[in-house]
Amino acid sequence: MEKLVITACICGAEVTKEINPAVPYTVDEIAREAKSAYDAGAAIIHLHVRDDDGKPTQSADRYRLCMDAIKKVCPDVIIQPSTGGAVGMSNDERLQPITLNPEMATLDCGTCNFGGDDVFVNTENMIIDFAQKIYARGIMPELEVFDKGMIDMALRLHKKGIIKTPMHFDIVLGVNGGMSASARDLVFMVESLPQGATWTVAGIGRAAFPMAAFAILMGGHVRVGFEDNVYLEKGVPAKSNGELVAKAVRIAKEFAREIASPDEARKILGLTR
Repeated sequence: MEKLVITACICGAEVTKEINPAVPYTVDEIAREAKSAYDAGAAIIHLHVRDDDGKPTQSADRYRLCMDAIKKVCPDVIIQPSTGGAVGMSNDERLQPITLNPEMATLDCGTCNFGGDDVFVNTENMIIDFAQKIYARGIMPELEVFDKGMIDMALRLHKKGIIKTPMHFDIVLGVNGGMSASARDLVFMVESLPQGATWTVAGIGRAAFPMAAFAILMGGHVRVGFEDNVYLEKGVPAKSNGELVAKAVRIAKEFAREIASPDEARKILGLTR
């Protein structure tokens, strides 16, 4: 079976130190958490950034500081900035990180209710605009999908030549307003993907490791980290993102899946930069 690509989502835009004191805000903390995840086996760092007080920001200057700090401690890791940002940010604000020309960036493929009055808006025209600007810089998008309709949107835009091959999907399950985190729904989502596409699964909260185990068995890839889940097990907060990655590695070894290095991940995903 193909080697396992592990993505570490080290801080997200919403989780706070009040939930887990190890959640990184500062540049040094973000570099520390990226290094802990990389040392444990992560090939990709999915990156949101914060101001020092924890407020989410999409500032290119802040991303540059964080990306430089990460590259200093893990030079070959793949850094994947988010263009999702946080609920309520403008399109131009969300797109700032791509001006730094990372290898990858996320591309959300639909709108989703995030609970209460929060709506994560990604209209068709927004998706087209984001895709065109991402590809214009030679960046590979990771196609973020929270339900089957978002896969269908990506496939329609692929037929129009807007989304290109190779296609790599991140199937996010367990978000309030998205698909539930169950084996049935994961199988349904994976069977809806086009032939030749690669995919990662991100299970939210208590679903993080059950979804990781299913993905490992099915030949997919895995995302873990503080953005999705701050607990190593029920009632036990993780001390670092590295602990969460190490647990995914242990599960993979139980099923004889070897872990991909960053360069091996580049080949698996079709990254050419």
